[in-house]
Amino acid sequence: MPVSSFDITRVIRPNILRLEPYRCARDDFSEGVLLDANENSYGPAYKSNISCDNGQIRVEPQADRLQLHRYPDPKGYEVKQRILKLRPSVGSVDNVFLGVGSDEIIDLIVRITCQPGRDSILITPPTYGMYKVVASINDVGIVKVPLIVEDGAFQLDVDAVIAAATGDSAVKVIWLCSPGNPTGTILREADVRRVLDSGFGGVVVVDEAYVDFVRAERGGSYARLVAEYPGLFVMQTMSKSFGLAGIRLGVGIGGREMVSYLNRAKAPYSVSSLTLDVAKDALSDEGIQKMRNIVTSLQAQRDGFLIPKLLQLPSVGAILGGNDANFVLCRFVDSNGNASNEIALRVYTEMAQNRGLVVRYRGSDYGCEGCLRLTVGTADENKLVIETMRSVLSED
Repeated sequence: MPVSSFDITRVIRPNILRLEPYRCARDDFSEGVLLDANENSYGPAYKSNISCDNGQIRVEPQADRLQLHRYPDPKGYEVKQRILKLRPSVGSVDNVFLGVGSDEIIDLIVRITCQPGRDSILITPPTYGMYKVVASINDVGIVKVPLIVEDGAFQLDVDAVIAAATGDSAVKVIWLCSPGNPTGTILREADVRRVLDSGFGGVVVVDEAYVDFVRAERGGSYARLVAEYPGLFVMQTMSKSFGLAGIRLGVGIGGREMVSYLNRAKAPYSVSSLTLDVAKDALSDEGIQKMRNIVTSLQAQRDGFLIPKLLQLPSVGAILGGNDANFVLCRFVDSNGNASNEIALRVYTEMAQNRGLVVRYRGSDYGCEGCLRLTVGTADENKLVIETMRSVLSED
């Protein structure tokens, strides 16, 4: 959107604009003899040496590298600095927000922008299901503008998105998923720019959970556009390319004002010291290079083995989408060449219940009739997928 058309004070809910945020003890001081936050100065109890001397319990505090008896850095400053090295187009740590997975960020964006019972979000099915879930929890309306799905294109119907967003003042957030889930397809930059330049006065969020799996010639992160478009907010995660789903760390990249309002609304100390420590290690130069090496291996398995082998199986009609993520969307067809939810469900159920191999059924999603979504695994796991599917499909 043109810079002149975006006024964040018209996007953020009035009560959030007025909100005086909770001030954490660690916002003020993090060094010295810290007796300001009612922490346990003896350190983690389970690590302490406890003895009894003449009936008196004696506790010997133990050194703890992570200082787990202290509250974590509420802003995650060191992790944010390393994110700037990963995404060098991002200007400052003030443009970076950290959340408990992307799901917390999704929820916070809806809560700070949308008045319950009055405002709406816009989504582009088929897309990530949590946008709709979060909107429903927060009593926020949902406007649906489906992607163009013919021939597995999975691209924006740009004119329809712009018309729906600019024609309804209740729409406060447009959610774009790139690469999409379950589509596995990066959105065209020209289309994203058209939405941003449309005059829509709300927030345009681009969810990039899978962006590191996109081959360079296909495109890259839209985080580089944040400086150009103050209404753009980009979400990323440590769960996919970094293989750290268990630490629950989501990353948001946006204008300083937007990040500031998210920090006002978030719970204090929501991201743990354990999460921050692992993320800092993963975002070291060595950690980033390891991530890129693994991504290269997954891309090779996806493009060089899994996709061609799937296409050789009976009843597999197509692999849909751009294959820009760490999964593929496989469509099953009947003898007439029509998409078949029946075959897809049979394969899914037999593998999950009787073969110990679990994939994801997506046949009920718009434009994904007859589809299973398969995560790209290790070389051995991918071979097992092909062998098991071949066995199941041969039982007809």
